Amino acid sequence: MELNLPPTVTPRAFQRLAQINAGSAAPRALRIAVEGGGCSGFQYEIKLDEPAAEDLVLEEAGQKVLIDPVSLQFLSNARIDFTDELIGARFVVENPNVTSSCGCGISFSI
Repeated sequence: MELNLPPTVTPRAFQRLAQINAGSAAPRALRIAVEGGGCSGFQYEIKLDEPAAEDLVLEEAGQKVLIDPVSLQFLSNARIDFTDELIGARFVVENPNVTSSCGCGISFSI
């Protein structure tokens, strides 16, 4: 049985966040949230945001990734990464809790 561990963030994701925040007078954190919606029931919302008191804060070298308590229950053991491929560069969530996803790859079921 796999333990419910908090998500992890790869060094590559933290490095990309540092690049985004470079030169900013007020660096922002990366928020990863699970929202209801999409054709399979859930989808990720990934945006720059400010921390809230109840957020889980994952931090490395001054860069922060935020996860709210509701989303945290869907993201146990997940891995947050950054990919830069021919089809585009983006933050991605590798989530072992996902049981299926839609054809477009945007929404998923747990």
